[in-house]
Amino acid sequence: MSVGEIAGLIAAIAAVALVAFCAVPLLKLGRVLEELRLTVRDLGHSSVPILHELKSTVTATNDELGKLSLVTEDVSKVSRQAVVVSENAAQLTTLFSATLGGPLVKTAAFTHGVRQAIKGKRKVAK
Repeated sequence: MSVGEIAGLIAAIAAVALVAFCAVPLLKLGRVLEELRLTVRDLGHSSVPILHELKSTVTATNDELGKLSLVTEDVSKVSRQAVVVSENAAQLTTLFSATLGGPLVKTAAFTHGVRQAIKGKRKVAK
């Protein structure tokens, strides 16, 4: 064997050692990628039912919000009617005090005066 052949043999052994040295991390990386693939697959399988349940929850929430919208519209109508009723009551009070308030006060004052006069006569007559 010549020196060139020995150098070639050493280079071939070094190349085999380098390939063997690089094969170990590549095999580990292959296992990590396989685990990652299984995890992603499981995540996909488990997320589909969650998304279906989330869709039904959102649909139910939207239905309840629609019902709540109807209730708030009814409350708005009732409050508008309450405003109308209170305005009518205020107008009725104003009308009552304008038409009957003055004469009623005058009648009460006249009645009070008559009672005082009658009391005064009774004191004088005794």
